[in-house]
Amino acid sequence: MSETLTEAEVSAASGGRGGGRTKEPAFSPETLRIDAGGEAERISRAIREQVLKRLRRRGVVLGLSGGIDSSVTAALCVKALGAKKVVALLMPEKDSDMESLRLGRLMAGTLGIESPLEDIEPILTAAGCYQRRDDFIRTIVPEFGPGWGCKVVLANALENKGYNISFLVVESPGGERRKLRMPLDVYLGVIAAANMKQRTRKQLEYYHADRLNFAVAGTPNLLEHDQGFFVKNGDGAADFKPIAHLYKSQVYQLAEYLGVPAEIRSRPPTTDTWSLPQTQDEFYFSLPYGQMDLCLYGLNNNLSAEAVGAAAELTADQVRRVWSDIESKRQATRYLHEPPLLVSGAFNA
Repeated sequence: MSETLTEAEVSAASGGRGGGRTKEPAFSPETLRIDAGGEAERISRAIREQVLKRLRRRGVVLGLSGGIDSSVTAALCVKALGAKKVVALLMPEKDSDMESLRLGRLMAGTLGIESPLEDIEPILTAAGCYQRRDDFIRTIVPEFGPGWGCKVVLANALENKGYNISFLVVESPGGERRKLRMPLDVYLGVIAAANMKQRTRKQLEYYHADRLNFAVAGTPNLLEHDQGFFVKNGDGAADFKPIAHLYKSQVYQLAEYLGVPAEIRSRPPTTDTWSLPQTQDEFYFSLPYGQMDLCLYGLNNNLSAEAVGAAAELTADQVRRVWSDIESKRQATRYLHEPPLLVSGAFNA
């Protein structure tokens, strides 16, 4: 004898949306909660295996910015290999926030690791980094020069229904700010010059790695790795990337477990690339990392926009716009993940 379900029971069984779909599991920021101790041990084992056995290197070099990702990466490497086998480079330049240098030194001191200072401003000046950037800016702001500040910002993904547009923000010595649309050639030129900073830092990381027979650690988290928030052959270059599988909020959980100083854990993520202060979500992600993590997790795990919106405090329509932005960035930055292409195997005909 069959049993008749009530309308409410049918709705519950289908997740309230009809069509016979199973009910979605509960989703909230707690979904991204990890066993920090267990994960730290797992990553430490992987670092030892990768560095000592697979790469056959004696230790690790990394750039230490005073941010959460590089701090956690440094702490994991020390946990895996010991303080004497980790070298953290501090690499400021004239546009850097000196707070980054202070926090980098704080983290290095907390871990007890060697932290050589490499001021990259002379290298960048000799290569024309600042001059090239300023020449492009002056095509739309002719008076731009000494004493001025600049940064590049992105339109908010929640407000923009089409393509995200980047804007140039300049500030005069008198404090007057302007926000301007950039022609494509200006945008590409400004970003190309800024990317010289990341590639210069990586050059120095590999210099120290070569002289010590160490491996270079990359510091991107999953959000940055997935969305192409790195410079090819710059901060995207590394011999291993121990936190690239972790959402940013999970990196913060590890930071607390590993004893990263509270000053670093409470500092908003920053690019530390431009002469004007700038957060990562202002430059690239458009949303704070907590909301971006939830949106990315929801997309990766086929959750509904409604479920993700409830967890991230966004509307379902806003979630869909963020998902569209994620997919667009994946397409636009796919080449960043590509190794050098070879002729052999290029054709399947």
